[in-house]
Amino acid sequence: MNTFRRYAVYWAPPAGPLATFTASWLGWDAATGTERPHPALPGLPATVEDLTDAPRKYGFHGTLKPPFRLVDGAAPERLCAAVARLAAGLAPVRMEGLRLARLGKFLALVPVGDTAGLGCLAATLVKELDPWRAPLTTEDILRRHAAKLNPTQKALLDRWGYPYVMDEFRFHLTLTGALADEAGAEALAKVLEPVLAPILPTPFVVEDICIFGEAEDGRFHLLHRYPFACVSG
Repeated sequence: MNTFRRYAVYWAPPAGPLATFTASWLGWDAATGTERPHPALPGLPATVEDLTDAPRKYGFHGTLKPPFRLVDGAAPERLCAAVARLAAGLAPVRMEGLRLARLGKFLALVPVGDTAGLGCLAATLVKELDPWRAPLTTEDILRRHAAKLNPTQKALLDRWGYPYVMDEFRFHLTLTGALADEAGAEALAKVLEPVLAPILPTPFVVEDICIFGEAEDGRFHLLHRYPFACVSG
């Protein structure tokens, strides 16, 4: 395996309509490591390129274990083996579906229904894979603290290297960067909702996890997908 700057454990949709559209929407297909042409959708408040500039490099995903640098001396192959062992002991998490929502200044897909199991899954991955995470640099810490974290988030940052884990975890699949105003967000949602409605999974089942790697150019690549031990039927 090539060495990447950082690694992360994400959920990403399997091959199919949702994966195809979101790769085109963002302009980056992390599964194939290739750029994709944006879709032509009328009525957008800005160009797709501008709307998706911030999340593009990550590829379409939901974060479970946030990006981290490998601890000194750790081999990427051993990290992958550790994730594979974890996946073999995990059970699928089932929710009602996904819906389009506004989170702060951006649009994302979020789960519908009880997300407690998903939170437990993410917490397990954060905890069990923490020995593979290199400590944050001073630059990392200063950058994160500049984001006006609350005391709980600061404590999580210090302990787990990221402020939005454990009780602060909110699973989402980002579709845009920060939007200029409420009117623009509403206009964009009206365009995306009918496009997404027929391709959103019902139910939404998380039955595998993926390792992503950040290349030197900052773009993330889907490296491996690991199914859980007992996949849903």
